[in-house]
Amino acid sequence: MERVHVIIHGSVQGVFFRANAKRIAESLGLKGYVRNIDDGCVEVVAEGSEEKLKELISFCKKGPEAANVSKIDVKFEESSGKFEGFEVRY
Repeated sequence: MERVHVIIHGSVQGVFFRANAKRIAESLGLKGYVRNIDDGCVEVVAEGSEEKLKELISFCKKGPEAANVSKIDVKFEESSGKFEGFEVRY
C-alpha cells in the first residue's frame, strides 16, 4: 500500500472539487481525506494501491468541470494505514 499527498493549485475551491475527489476516491477503494486549505488550494491525502492512486492523481490534474487547475504538487510517502475511509475535512 502506498500514500500520496497532493496539493492542487488554481481555481479549485467552490467548484465541488472536494465532493468529486471523495466520490472518485471511494469508487477506487482509497482511504484518506480531501480538504480546502487557507491559501486557496485543495489538499488530498490518499492511501491504496499505486495504480488506484495514479487514477486519483489524473482526476486532480483536471478536477471537476468548473475547476481551473494550474498545477499540482505530488509527493509519494509511506502509508500510515490509519484511515478508515475517505472523508471531506473542514
